Amino acid sequence: MSNTAAPLEVLIDELKRLPGIGDKSATRLAYQLMNLSADQTEKLVQAIRGVHTKLNRCRQCQNYTEGDLCPICADPKRDHSTICVVEEPKDVFALERAGEYNGLYHVLHGAISPLSGIGPDQLRIKELLARMDPAVGEVIMATNPTVEGEATAMYLSRLLKPLGVKVTRLAYGIPVGGDLEYADE
Repeated sequence: MSNTAAPLEVLIDELKRLPGIGDKSATRLAYQLMNLSADQTEKLVQAIRGVHTKLNRCRQCQNYTEGDLCPICADPKRDHSTICVVEEPKDVFALERAGEYNGLYHVLHGAISPLSGIGPDQLRIKELLARMDPAVGEVIMATNPTVEGEATAMYLSRLLKPLGVKVTRLAYGIPVGGDLEYADE
């Protein structure tokens, strides 16, 4: 039997489902959320609901956007001859924060991981291949330096090289096993 009220216990359990949130963090967050005013709580609920109802995937790069094309794909000033392939939308955010890249992106929404049951068919690889035309001169593999990220980069390189596109790898400044989202400028 728990010493915590049932609604609080449910909130803690739901928060623990988030990546990187354990018992202590979930409990701390739950108590912090309980201290929000009704207005603050409603704003948080609306923000969470908004990402589920207002966002969809860009038809070109697969990043999240409100419209048909994301602002990066729609920007005529971007270099449309270079595509940087990343695992997750948060990786686009990290690279954009650095301010050094001016090309387009392609978000795979994961990495090949046979142990987790994720194969090429679960990723946005078909959409990447559909983007390959003579205007694309280079595809930069910016998958994370993990076993899964490396396997994904190798798989994509083998698919893309016969198409005549130059395939390069993001320079290593990130420790092996690290994630791109933690890289700073």
